[in-house]
Amino acid sequence: MPTATDAGRGRGRHTLAILLGLALSAVLLWWAMRGLRLADVWTHIRSAPPGPLLLAVFLATLTFPLRALRWRILLRLHDGTPLPLGPAWHALAIGYMANNLLPLRAGELLRAFAASRLAPVRMSTAFASVAVERVFDALTVVAMLVVALLTADLPENIRFGELSVPALARRIGILAAVALLAAALVLARPDPAARLLERLVPWPALSRRLVGLLYGVRDGLAALRSPARLLLLGAWCVAVWCVNAVSFQALFPGFGIDLGFAGAILVQSMIVFLIAAPSTPGFVGTFEAGIVTALALYGIPGDRALAYALTYHAATFLPITLLGLWSTTRTIGWGELNRGRTQELGNRPA
Repeated sequence: MPTATDAGRGRGRHTLAILLGLALSAVLLWWAMRGLRLADVWTHIRSAPPGPLLLAVFLATLTFPLRALRWRILLRLHDGTPLPLGPAWHALAIGYMANNLLPLRAGELLRAFAASRLAPVRMSTAFASVAVERVFDALTVVAMLVVALLTADLPENIRFGELSVPALARRIGILAAVALLAAALVLARPDPAARLLERLVPWPALSRRLVGLLYGVRDGLAALRSPARLLLLGAWCVAVWCVNAVSFQALFPGFGIDLGFAGAILVQSMIVFLIAAPSTPGFVGTFEAGIVTALALYGIPGDRALAYALTYHAATFLPITLLGLWSTTRTIGWGELNRGRTQELGNRPA
């Protein structure tokens, strides 16, 4: 049974994580803005035409209903039917809204909680499905990054030490492909992977957390026993991330950035990797640093890259946040009506 000391340690860890996220976001935002004149950045923002921005916002927002449809493949009711679309959408919108407004990615937990209140599913099952979704997202982003790095037309004149950017990109692409294969093997054989983690990780607390996460993902994969359903999930993952990448590409012309789809994937991947670290709600700083870093590989000036990053981030932040707030107010009474069904399900033997 948790003690007051355990609770105090938990609060201390959460506080430390929040402070670390704030510090890291501040450092990355400073890095993205270093040496730039804000007047130049504002000039780029003010002169950007509205057409590309509206298209980018539409495409970025479109990914959320696509994610809701994809989630229904993973999260099933007790009778095996998919989670109804209404609860799936509202829970997902609430979760992403919370990630934009609350620290520590609280939206992931709130999304599972909302699903358990809006439909007869256990919260543990909903949370496991979110964990599996995140794993497949990571695998998809890495796979797309491998293709982009091996095919992107990066400039030869930009170098890191002795390596040109294209040569460095190819090496990173090969390493990413190896990591992708290793992750697939871990998912295919979770028990040997868990034993290996216990041996290799010297800190017992961290080892237990990693093993628990691995088995949580394994439990979430129970909904994918059918190979057809697994392939369907993979196809949906590719569709979601391709649409998201196209949203980045759609805004390029508005800032005079002449890059294709591979460049958009590099921007997307850099953001995903950086926002995986602790940061502020809404990923302020990490998001901008990811875009500025990716565009720097193509020689895009910092003021233009930062203007693009700030515009994309602010414009795409608002729709899902407002939709999540609307879903919150829309489903308060609905959740009360469904609570009895959910609690009844929770009292059933697993």
